[in-house]
Amino acid sequence: MGNDGGSIPDRRDLVKNKPKAEQADKANQIRALWLFCALSKRPLQEPVVSCALGKLYNKDALIEYLLNKSAYGDGEEICGHIRSLKDVKTLKLTPRSPPPSPDTDVSKFVCPFNLKEMNGAYPFVYIYTCGCVFSQSGFRTVTRSTPPSKDASNGDGADTGAGVDEQLDVCPQCATKFSRSADVLTINPSKEEEERMRMTMDIRRSQEPTKAKSKKRKAATDVPAGENGMVSKKPKESSKIHSPSPAPAINPAVTATSKALSNSLAVEEAKRKAGMSDAVKSLYRSQFDKPRKETFTTMGTFTRYA
Repeated sequence: MGNDGGSIPDRRDLVKNKPKAEQADKANQIRALWLFCALSKRPLQEPVVSCALGKLYNKDALIEYLLNKSAYGDGEEICGHIRSLKDVKTLKLTPRSPPPSPDTDVSKFVCPFNLKEMNGAYPFVYIYTCGCVFSQSGFRTVTRSTPPSKDASNGDGADTGAGVDEQLDVCPQCATKFSRSADVLTINPSKEEEERMRMTMDIRRSQEPTKAKSKKRKAATDVPAGENGMVSKKPKESSKIHSPSPAPAINPAVTATSKALSNSLAVEEAKRKAGMSDAVKSLYRSQFDKPRKETFTTMGTFTRYA
């Protein structure tokens, strides 16, 4: 029973310690990043797209979000930086052979060079200009042995943000030219690298040309055909002198009624003052009357009707 002399409770029995905060399983976090869509939380399946921050999405889920921003509760927190499909790149992934069964937690994609699985155990990168995906180690091994191109423009004419004098590399899979400093993005980067990628994204967007506002088409007025049978259009006058708007019409019946009403009120006021005594009349004074001399009873006081 306790406290009956047979046992002595100590502090551990009497005082409860604060429970430790629950920590998320790191393995499950890595599995969610690399095997599931960051927006819909469904397994990744082609076509897979990635944003400038290196997150992975199913393209159909992202289109659903862009059409209806309330389709996913935390959509603004996850991909609020995505304005349209132009802000993402469709990835060219290498499927695993043989393909795994859908019930197993195994990555469906591998690196085309060293066949490493795209499951978070190894860092992966993709090229922004073409979308080809490689493991970081395999990409470095192949590009180190490939000499850079001397042309300063990439294959598809897109602006990579690199300098004009920078030598461009060639994608080892599709031969698309890219800048090694600006076009190689890490997939699911660390927090520090994600902040750096966000700053790069903001710089790119600040350098985008602003869209000019569309001018409204001016409608031209047609004129009768001339002697040569051609229909000519009369140019629209640059400025027109507008006549002042006419004064609103006054109904004579309303004017007569208002005059009759004011006259009747004046007659009633005259009758009311005629029946007043001198004492009552002294309380009402017009603003045009001469000020009266105050007496000792009204001196320094305020009278409403005085």
